[in-house]
Amino acid sequence: MIIDGENLIVGRLASFAAKKARMGEKIVIVNSEKAVFSGSKKDVFERFKRKRKMGNVFKGPFVSRTPDRIVRRAIRGMVDYKKSRGMEAYRRIKCYVGVPEEYKNEKMEKLDEANVGKLPNLKFVTVDDISKFLGKND
Repeated sequence: MIIDGENLIVGRLASFAAKKARMGEKIVIVNSEKAVFSGSKKDVFERFKRKRKMGNVFKGPFVSRTPDRIVRRAIRGMVDYKKSRGMEAYRRIKCYVGVPEEYKNEKMEKLDEANVGKLPNLKFVTVDDISKFLGKND
């Protein structure tokens, strides 16, 4: 299943992808940089800044800066990745920035239940903005 991540809320996208992966489907998420986190820009940036400052440089926790890794990490929180069944499900999930050549002509699904239009307010931040805030290298 190929999911277009454009204008999808990351939490709802992550729970849907985790559920499908646990059932045995291969999940590919394209345009992960266009997915959104709900909340005001200040609050979302503060949450990620707190994650970056936590712990130790050598021991972790390690917070990724690239958009595809940020989305994949959110999905990891929905899967029991420390057990074998969860590990298998987590391996079935792939995230990409943009659309790779091999998936250009494939049919992509849009999740209506995870669309940003479902938010009661218009406060959201794209994953690309978050990765730029964290210091993404282009």
